[in-house]
Amino acid sequence: MNFSFDQLGALFSFDMVGTVAIGLISLYIGQKLKEKLTFLDRFGIPAAVLGGLLFATFHLVIRMAGVGSISYDTTFQTPFMVVFFTTIGLGSSIAGLKKGGKLLIIFWLLSGFMTFMQTVIGVSLAKVTGINPLLGVMAGSVSMSGGHGSAGAFGQTIEELGVHGGLTVALSAATFGLIAGGLLGSPLAIHLIKKFKLKPKDVVNKDEVEKKSGTHHQEITLHSMMSHVTMLAVVMTIGISVSSFLKGKFGIALPSYVGAMFCAIIFNNLNIKFKWMNLDRNLLNIIGETSLNIFLSMALISLKLWELAALAVPLLIILGAQVLFMWAYTRFIVFKAMGGDYDAAVMVSGMCGSGLGATTNAMINMGEVSNKYGYTVNPYLIVPLTGAFLIDMFQMPVILTAINMFK
Repeated sequence: MNFSFDQLGALFSFDMVGTVAIGLISLYIGQKLKEKLTFLDRFGIPAAVLGGLLFATFHLVIRMAGVGSISYDTTFQTPFMVVFFTTIGLGSSIAGLKKGGKLLIIFWLLSGFMTFMQTVIGVSLAKVTGINPLLGVMAGSVSMSGGHGSAGAFGQTIEELGVHGGLTVALSAATFGLIAGGLLGSPLAIHLIKKFKLKPKDVVNKDEVEKKSGTHHQEITLHSMMSHVTMLAVVMTIGISVSSFLKGKFGIALPSYVGAMFCAIIFNNLNIKFKWMNLDRNLLNIIGETSLNIFLSMALISLKLWELAALAVPLLIILGAQVLFMWAYTRFIVFKAMGGDYDAAVMVSGMCGSGLGATTNAMINMGEVSNKYGYTVNPYLIVPLTGAFLIDMFQMPVILTAINMFK
């Protein structure tokens, strides 16, 4: 850490390692907050978000008070981001699509239309309220169905295009979405269950749901860790090279993780056929979640909250419209399209969670409903498969098209 003075007062500058350290400290503070304030678990807000926002707020306060400011070197942020999205790509398979059957395809298509409409709403209202349409893209499916991971990645991308406040808007919108998704999902599903007197069929216990969903663990060894890290490094290198080539060749705004994620999807499906290596899903989840937490903690501690001042009203209008759309869409279209039965109601709560926040939020919402009325397998197979990676096949082209239209 370096200490100096500038026009804002004392300047605390953290290098690459120092930034990671501060990010991890904020992460652990966030975990302690979740332990003490148990109601925060209800909304599925990540510890990295809680701790990061606390540090970002502290930075805002000392800046406004004229005490000083903080500078972070976020060089390591992008590699951790790419690792996370690569592990997401490694979770996709054609076999998963077949396993989900017709209902998975329907839910996938419905989710794809949802991401399209979220972007349309964001861009349209950004124009109406007089702000940059790219900020509307950030408050659309980037932060809603994309969550904090996508918000952090694309927020960086549009800031590189010269749109100040892009990262702050995206991450703030994602945090709003997490809370809104938690408040909307379970109550809406319970309302549908009561209104139509729905009963679950083929009720199973929670452990059986995990078993049928293919959840299992292998022993983690030094060899397995090294082989998976090597594989990730190779896939990431190829993917980042593909992204760089496309950006240079066609001049499109393309985050580096997009190429890595789609290369990971290709590798995983080829690996299933040719069996090059035995992928440990538990280990990949650990690596992915660790990378996501470090990436998010660095992104959030470096938020420039003062950039939100002029954007607060337009942003609230856009986010309010997103929540209203999600309620109407899931209540009147998704519920009926998925069969109008108990499973459909549970999946409505899941779509509200993942469509406004993250797959974790979806699982929390569905857990709330299932604990009350009973667990069934289909929602726990279809919603995570769609929210974790299948939705990206619709979402990425929509987001990239929008960004390149308005850049």
